[in-house]
Amino acid sequence: MHIKHPLVIIFSLASLSGCATADTYSGSGTVIQGAATVEQNNLFSCERGHSRLSPVGIKSSGQKQFVVPAEVQYDERYFAADLYNECSGVTPRSLAELSVEDVPIVSIDPDGEVVTGYIFADNYFELYVNGQLVAVDPVPFTPFNANIVRFKVSKPYELAIKLVDWEEHAGLGSESNRGKPFHPGDGGFIASFSDGTLTSPDWYAQTYYTAPVFDLSCLEEIGSRRVSERCSTASRDNARGAYSVHWDIPTDWQTSQEYRTWPAATTYSEDEIGVNNKKAYMNFREKFGAAGASFIWSDNVVLDNLVLLRHRVE
Repeated sequence: MHIKHPLVIIFSLASLSGCATADTYSGSGTVIQGAATVEQNNLFSCERGHSRLSPVGIKSSGQKQFVVPAEVQYDERYFAADLYNECSGVTPRSLAELSVEDVPIVSIDPDGEVVTGYIFADNYFELYVNGQLVAVDPVPFTPFNANIVRFKVSKPYELAIKLVDWEEHAGLGSESNRGKPFHPGDGGFIASFSDGTLTSPDWYAQTYYTAPVFDLSCLEEIGSRRVSERCSTASRDNARGAYSVHWDIPTDWQTSQEYRTWPAATTYSEDEIGVNNKKAYMNFREKFGAAGASFIWSDNVVLDNLVLLRHRVE
């Protein structure tokens, strides 16, 4: 996954598509045009339900390389327990059909409190507590699933979560949907924990991969915000002239206190995320929206494909 691959950036495509060229971008990210070199065609397949391809690729610029949509710790040893997962045949109609006590407990602090978390991620999450990896999403893309995690920890503690909106077209931030082959998909994350912790605008969220961008002049940076709200989210028949923008992830992002300079997470309604027909969410809504938790992401839930969250539980 770390082999270097050349990528030719053809800026003249911009004149064909009416897009701004790379020299119009003055932000702190690395701009790369075109698709990724695919390293793994599909991370996961599901026999019981429809699963989209979940490729992993590399995009290169000079000496820099970026894994797209993200470098992940996708390993069965860390898979979160299923709350709802068509692929494993766990499809309860309510919490009453589940035994939470059967969920393994990850020990962070041996003398701590056992905390149970309910998580719905569109599409993929990795959960760290005090820098220790607790769980990863067993379904990187689709079908939509939900998970339960349990960990023992003492307060105060720090939550760090890597969120990925997966893509069928590696490095182009898009999928086949709504009648178009290149449709920018959206993300979303919601969670509640038994100690009263809920996803909310009190969390911090920072963007590390934005795509597709067809006009770089739509991007701006305001303080620590990486803003793409003026960029088009329209579905397209092709991805000619598409750029992606990448930022280096700090190696200690799970524990560093630098996150306090990040933007606040943006909240979204259930309607905006579109979960009213998702059994993985609606069957357990009492642990999500009805419990007071909010869907959160960066301030662009469509184009921002890799988002890191941080939150301190007092």
